[in-house]
Amino acid sequence: MMQPKIKSMFLFYFSITLAICSSALYHFIAKSTPANVNFTASLLVTYAVAFCVTSLTLFFFPVKNGMMTELKHLNWASVGLGVAIVGIEFGFLLVYRSGWNLGIAAVLTNVAASLILLPVAIFLFKDKISWVNIAGVFVCLAGLVMLNWKR
Repeated sequence: MMQPKIKSMFLFYFSITLAICSSALYHFIAKSTPANVNFTASLLVTYAVAFCVTSLTLFFFPVKNGMMTELKHLNWASVGLGVAIVGIEFGFLLVYRSGWNLGIAAVLTNVAASLILLPVAIFLFKDKISWVNIAGVFVCLAGLVMLNWKR
């Protein structure tokens, strides 16, 4: 069994690696979705597979007090997350079908979303930012300008 500090370090790096790799895979696959397929048909298959994969995770993260007890603990965030995910899926399918480049669209949306979330993080969640973080925001803004620069 892993020691608590080693386990938390593993989770720290594993979680961000999983998020990064899944995000890259997501954009590659979204760009590869056939342009002639109906959005709804595509997403129905996507969410059916997601349901099956999520169900398999119950083997690794079992429900201790029963599924109904867990469902009672949920709030509006699960419904909101579902709506947001559908918006992301439809949005990127439209983005790539309309001709956006794979790398540009992914970077642009992630940087723009991060910049939008910055005030939320500061004022709602009371996150602290440093002068280095503020400098990073300006680098991101410069990056957005450079990404959209017409040659």
